[in-house]
Amino acid sequence: MKYVIGVDLGTSAVKILLVNQHGEVCQEVSKSYPLIIEKSGYSEQNPEEWVKKTTEGLKELVEQFEGDVNDIEGISFSGQMHGLVLIDENNQVLRNAILWNDTRTTQQCQEIYNIVGRERLLEITKNPALEGFTLPKILWVKENEPEVFERASKFLLPKDYLRYRLTGNIHMEYSDAAGTLLLNVAKRKWSHEILEAFGILDDFCPPLVESHAFVGTVNAEFARETGLSEAVKVFAGGADNACGAIGSGILTEGKTLCSIGTSGVVLSYEERNDLDFEGKVHYFNHGEENAYYTMGVTLAAGYSLSWFKDTFAKEEAFELLLAGVDEVPAGSNGLLFTPYIVGERTPHADSTIRGSFIGVDASHERKHFARAVLEGITFSLHESIEILRSSGKTIDSIISIGGGAKNDTWLQMQADIFNARIEKLTSEQGPGMGAAMLAAYGCGWYPSLKECAQEFIQTSKTYDPIKENVEAYKKLFTIYQQVYPQTQELNEQLREFRK
Repeated sequence: MKYVIGVDLGTSAVKILLVNQHGEVCQEVSKSYPLIIEKSGYSEQNPEEWVKKTTEGLKELVEQFEGDVNDIEGISFSGQMHGLVLIDENNQVLRNAILWNDTRTTQQCQEIYNIVGRERLLEITKNPALEGFTLPKILWVKENEPEVFERASKFLLPKDYLRYRLTGNIHMEYSDAAGTLLLNVAKRKWSHEILEAFGILDDFCPPLVESHAFVGTVNAEFARETGLSEAVKVFAGGADNACGAIGSGILTEGKTLCSIGTSGVVLSYEERNDLDFEGKVHYFNHGEENAYYTMGVTLAAGYSLSWFKDTFAKEEAFELLLAGVDEVPAGSNGLLFTPYIVGERTPHADSTIRGSFIGVDASHERKHFARAVLEGITFSLHESIEILRSSGKTIDSIISIGGGAKNDTWLQMQADIFNARIEKLTSEQGPGMGAAMLAAYGCGWYPSLKECAQEFIQTSKTYDPIKENVEAYKKLFTIYQQVYPQTQELNEQLREFRK
C-alpha cells in the first residue's frame, strides 16, 4: 500500500494526515502554535514555529507508522491565506509573518483604491482591497518599516515558506497567489500594472506553479529530522479554502460548499474567469488547473456559537447547550440574531457593525436564543448563496462541512434556509484531505482530481428542504436583511464606548 501526506498549516495549529490509496486517513497528528498580538488589530506569527511544529508532527507520524516509510510517496500542503512572509536575498525571514486576520492596514487599502481605482482593481484581481489581503500588508511594511522592506528580496505566503524549508525551492501557486491582490486572476500571472503602481519589482514575486506541480523532494536535513525518505515528492499545494473545496469534491460546475468553522464560508466552483460579482464575493483561482471558485465569508460563524456558549453556558458541552433547539419552531418564536459580533465580511465589508438579538420576549428561554444563533449564522451564509444565485447560478445541492455538519437540527436548518439539498460526508477532513489529494494526483495515482474525489469522498446522509419551513424562512430572511442597514448608524455611535 502506498501513502501520501497532507499538511494543513492553519492559524492556530498544523494538522497532518497520512492517507492511503483508498482515501482512508491512517494517522492524524496536530501541533498548535501561538499567535503574537502586540496591540489591538495586530496578528502575527513566527514562521519558525510553523517549521518546528510541522517537523515535530511529521516525526511523530513517522514514528507511529507501522509500514515501510519508503511507501510514503508524496506530500502536499494547505495553508492559511494572505499572510505576509518577507525574506532577504539569503532567504532569511526578516520579521514575523503578518497574518490574514491582522487589521492594521485600513489606510493602505484606501491608498490602493486611490492609486489603482476600485473598478480597475476588480478588473485585474477580481477582489476588493480588504485588510486581510497581502498587498496592503506589503505597503504597511514599506511605509512603517522601510529598513525591513529595503532588505526584502521576495515575499511568500505561509505554506510556501514552509514548503521552501522542506525542499530549498521557492514557488507560489495560483490559488494562494489569488489572495494577494497582485495576481491577474483571469490571466493567471502577476500584474505588472499593480506592481509598477506601487514601486514593487517583478522579481519580488515568486515563480508561479499549479497546485499539483512537483516542486522538489524532501531535503536531507528535513529527512534526517523527521524520518521521511529523501525520495518523498513534494507538490505545491493550495490555499486552505481551495484545498477544502478539493477535499469536499467541489470540482465541477454547480458544486457548492458550506463550511462552518470559526468563520463560515460558502464556496462555489466556477469554470469561467470572466464573471462579474462587483466585488461582493471573493473570486479566486481554484486548486484545480484552469478553474476558479467564488466565495462569501461570514466572519463569526462558529465563533458566534462558541461565544454564546462561553458567555452563557461555559461549563456545558455543545450537545447540552443545543438540547431542545429541535423543539423550537423555525423563527425561534420571533427572536432574530445577527452574527456580526466581530464585524462582517459578506455582503457587508464592515469592521464596525456588531451583532444583535432582535425581538427578545419574556417568554424566550435559552433554547430559543440558541436556535436563533444557529439561524442567524445560517442567514448570514445564505446572503452569499443568494449573491451567487442572482448571477444566474443554480444551487440546489450543497455539501456541508465543519461544525455546522455535526448537528442534525442545524443540517436540516441549512436545507430549509438555503432551500437546497444538504449533503453530509462520510469522512470530513477538509483542507488536509485536499492537500493529500493533490499529492495523490501529483504522484499519478489518478488521472484527474475528479477521479481521485470519486474514490476518496463519499456522502453519508442527505437533508431535503421541508416546504413549510422554507416558506417561513423566506419571510424571516427578508426581516434579517433589514437589520444591518437599520443598526449600522447605531453601531457607529456606539463605537466610542467599546473598550
